[in-house]
Amino acid sequence: MIKERLEKLRSLMAERNMDAYMIPTSDFHESEYVGSYFKCREFMTGFTGSAGTAVITKDEAGLWTDGRYFVQAAKQLEGSGVTLRKMGYPGVPTIEEYLDQVLPEGGCLGFDGRVVNCQTGQELENLLGDKNVTLSNEEDLVDLIWDERPSLSAESAWILKETYAGKSSSEKIKELRDNMKKEKATAHILTTLDDIAWLLNIRGNDIECTPVVLSYALITLNDFSLFINEQVLNEELKAYLKELGVSVFPYNDIYKTVGQLKNEKILLETGKVNYSIVKSIDDSNRIIDKTNPTVLAKAVKNQVEVENMKLAHIKDGVALVKFIYWLKHTVGKETITEVSAQEHLDQLRFKQEGNLGLSFDTISAYGANAAMCHYKAVPENDTVIEPRGLYLVDSGGQYYEGTTDVTRTIAVGPLTNTEREHFTLTVMSMLRLGAVKFLYGCRGLTLDYVAREPFWSRGINYDHGTGHGVGYLLNVHERPNGIRWRMVPERQDNGILEEGMVTSDEPGVYIEGSHGVRTENLIVCKKAELNEYGQFMEFEFLTMAPIDLDALDKSIMTEEDVRLLNEYHKEVYKKLSPYLTEEEALWLKDNTREI
Repeated sequence: MIKERLEKLRSLMAERNMDAYMIPTSDFHESEYVGSYFKCREFMTGFTGSAGTAVITKDEAGLWTDGRYFVQAAKQLEGSGVTLRKMGYPGVPTIEEYLDQVLPEGGCLGFDGRVVNCQTGQELENLLGDKNVTLSNEEDLVDLIWDERPSLSAESAWILKETYAGKSSSEKIKELRDNMKKEKATAHILTTLDDIAWLLNIRGNDIECTPVVLSYALITLNDFSLFINEQVLNEELKAYLKELGVSVFPYNDIYKTVGQLKNEKILLETGKVNYSIVKSIDDSNRIIDKTNPTVLAKAVKNQVEVENMKLAHIKDGVALVKFIYWLKHTVGKETITEVSAQEHLDQLRFKQEGNLGLSFDTISAYGANAAMCHYKAVPENDTVIEPRGLYLVDSGGQYYEGTTDVTRTIAVGPLTNTEREHFTLTVMSMLRLGAVKFLYGCRGLTLDYVAREPFWSRGINYDHGTGHGVGYLLNVHERPNGIRWRMVPERQDNGILEEGMVTSDEPGVYIEGSHGVRTENLIVCKKAELNEYGQFMEFEFLTMAPIDLDALDKSIMTEEDVRLLNEYHKEVYKKLSPYLTEEEALWLKDNTREI
């Protein structure tokens, strides 16, 4: 089937004199996760992972993906005619290097310019310009051969009340226009879905686990144009938008409207706005390429949002306690698998008042499977949870009161000394970072060592960031805040830590073929004392869920580590116990006891 699709694509390429065709994993808005309509790369290669880019030439087809997916991709690409290109491996060219090698002088590279951001498009122009390679960005060739392509999502949108948002949309729009004036911009093109949803205080369901609405926005100092599938708007929402001064236009009209702009100073982010939109802009306009002002404004949660998120984490914690209680009392007595455990936890979350679904697909991993950071349990690889070793669950929910993301590693039976040591180091690391105090102006790059020191001092490391920003009833991964030990510019997550920013705190240890451990809490940044040295900052835990005392090795903990754990557990019991059954509350009391 894949080979037939590749041949059909090559036939279309030949008709258009294309030497290569590139298919990224993206939608028209540079979203991290995409709806089924946008899964062209999956359709053409058979690879179902969430990250990867396919490049098809007359003679070859390659898929570039990262280390999270090497095993999965190798299996899914077998016999397809698509070669796995392991990103970052010695001898494996980057996509850009490969294109430079295979494209002939005066050749043509094709792609759908709506799913490639402008920055990437311009980099390809510069790279291939010396060979006079033409970029053809006007056609989605996959659409011409995908007979049963899912329709573009058009789920109903709704208004997020100010009791949850904490600030009116009119205030947010005014602040955005003030920022535009500071940048001397007369127009602003905004295409990132979480920014538009936040700005207008609306939510939807066009991407699984992410309550956003497919839309584009063009904001001037006087007008606000929203490009959206009008069928998603009910009468209440239409009236709401009209009152805000927002004019509604068909979703695809953005390209035509942008093409009509003349002599404007247009603020946009080339790394987020798609190539086709920017190519539509008339040369009489001047582009101001800067990060969307909404990014920082959205990341700094207001007091209403922070207090709401505390409530969301109590609800989420109750679901997680019920799950852990069930797991501890059932493993070894009944057959529980990774998939059935995941389904049980998901259902417990759905039962919580105000829950609107998951914030990402639950990671349910037993034993050696937990050593794969982004492991996904499916019926084909489902593993029975046996009464020994460690089980890891990374999960989260979307609530009216905010977004949650929490990981707990649970002892389901006897542990080895190594498992116990790694579990304890991870807990120490998470608690120490949560307790750190720092001067305003610090970034995650400054603080990451606090989390890694317990590991690095023993010659251990984990190969992922320590923390990422989290949205409010929006993306579970949100810029510009993050915590990592080295710069990764493309992630755009090294912003100054501001009061109100919510970040994950999630160290771990991963031993291939044996076990994986991760403990994750969300933390909110807030002001501490102001003195002659400046403004000090600190964190407060939002996540309320017990840490498994059965897996701890107290002998490697300092007195301060023990104090931090006991203080945290005291809060967990106080906040969660009123919402549990008598048996669950007694169990929680014992499992949050002082050690």
